[in-house]
Amino acid sequence: MAEKQRVLIVDDDANIAELISLYLTKECYETLIVYDGEAALRVFKEFHPNIILLDLMLPGIDGYQVCRELRTTSQVPIIMLSAKGEIFDKVLGLELGADDYMIKPFDSKELVARVKAVLRRYHASPAPAAAPPAPKQQGDYVEYPNLIVNLTNYSVTYNNRSVEMPPKELELLYFLASSPNQVFTREQLLDHIWGYEYIGDTRTVDVHIKRLREKIKDNDNWALSTVWGIGYKFEVKR
Repeated sequence: MAEKQRVLIVDDDANIAELISLYLTKECYETLIVYDGEAALRVFKEFHPNIILLDLMLPGIDGYQVCRELRTTSQVPIIMLSAKGEIFDKVLGLELGADDYMIKPFDSKELVARVKAVLRRYHASPAPAAAPPAPKQQGDYVEYPNLIVNLTNYSVTYNNRSVEMPPKELELLYFLASSPNQVFTREQLLDHIWGYEYIGDTRTVDVHIKRLREKIKDNDNWALSTVWGIGYKFEVKR
């Protein structure tokens, strides 16, 4: 019998937390509820959750800080839950490493669907994707001057140094670099990297590109380029 997937629910509203737990339990998930950020960080190593549902407005350490702390040691999927619906709040959450962002109040069925979608993408990540033909591509890695993106072991080497990045950032970089000079719309990138079931918006792509550019600076031979009004491409300079 397959082991149940574990969900850590972090929310100081007991009614909401218990309702979420009820729906997930019906879907055969194992849940654990904690009501503040300190407790979340404390039980994380013991519970080993497969995914975390993280409220932002928590007593003591807020959800943003919890996410920041967790991302220093783990890439476990995180769905942020918040009554804050402003673009700034969503972008900040995604920049800190959240995989999705849901605005309260939300439909419980949608929450369950998003949990399933995020877990599906996360568990599918290590599987080698069908690699499109590209120059200097061998197996499941692409290589350019001062840049190697390896999908097999999920590593990035830039200027002879290892660069840490979450799975979705690496997959996005790999996908673009695998098709040099090909322009992709934000919708196409969402479909390829996040899957057609993804319920978020195209700003997710912009946030991930921004984070990639902070870690991987343009080279004399290549660049992560914006094609205004369309999307992005990995530009190889002739």
